[in-house]
Amino acid sequence: MSDFSADWLALREPADHLARNAPIRDAVLVYLGRREAVRVTDLACGTGSTLRALAPHLGQSQAWHLVDRDAGLLGRAKAACAATGVPAVFDRADLDRDLEAVLARPADLLTTSAFLDLVSRSWLERLATAAAARRRPVYAALSVDGRLAAQPAHALDGAVFAAFNRHQHRDKGLGDALGPLAVAAAAAIFASRGYQVATGLADWVLGAEAAALQRRLVAGWYQAVAESGAVSAPDLVDWQAARMAALARDELCLTVGHVDLWAVPGHAP
Repeated sequence: MSDFSADWLALREPADHLARNAPIRDAVLVYLGRREAVRVTDLACGTGSTLRALAPHLGQSQAWHLVDRDAGLLGRAKAACAATGVPAVFDRADLDRDLEAVLARPADLLTTSAFLDLVSRSWLERLATAAAARRRPVYAALSVDGRLAAQPAHALDGAVFAAFNRHQHRDKGLGDALGPLAVAAAAAIFASRGYQVATGLADWVLGAEAAALQRRLVAGWYQAVAESGAVSAPDLVDWQAARMAALARDELCLTVGHVDLWAVPGHAP
């Protein structure tokens, strides 16, 4: 999806929180548990979902630095995070131009969510280089990895999902996006800079309880594949109609593959 509006982020947040890989999160908590206080920098924070997901699990004193280029999302984050009582500062920054300056601020942990698949390999190399220079551990959650499935099955699922994954490589402001290749690329890049890297699945598995999110996903897949022209318009219309009919019958189940990554400089994860 290339929709970063506040309503999309709110719609996906319950699925994101449920999908986070518990062993990866626990490894982060164990690493941080040796500190009396924790300073966290959250890149591309959106409305603050990462803080809401992770902060309740941190027992010690916390201070968060939330960074995004979208002033509207930062305003939503500030309002939503105030209710948590967790101390936080909010900075508007261009993570292409200002990445190294943002990472120069003191931090015990760098976090980001649903972001690595939106960036280019060159940007990811900059992130790893700057993080390694300051020995910053990185917890990057919920990157898509290209695994898509739907039940009941449809003859065009393979063609639609393959076209959508190709569409995910479009430039979203930080160079040609890695899309489904992001986690594999990130693991190799961080490892090449001396990090120990662990990954774990963090899939969305969406049934009737997530009908609104399913509807948004099907519409987004349809739009992306229509733009690509990889599937004929009549076939694509039929595919969408079948998906919406299954959704209306509460029979649709969608799986969207995500992966969480934990990278520690010079230590076991």
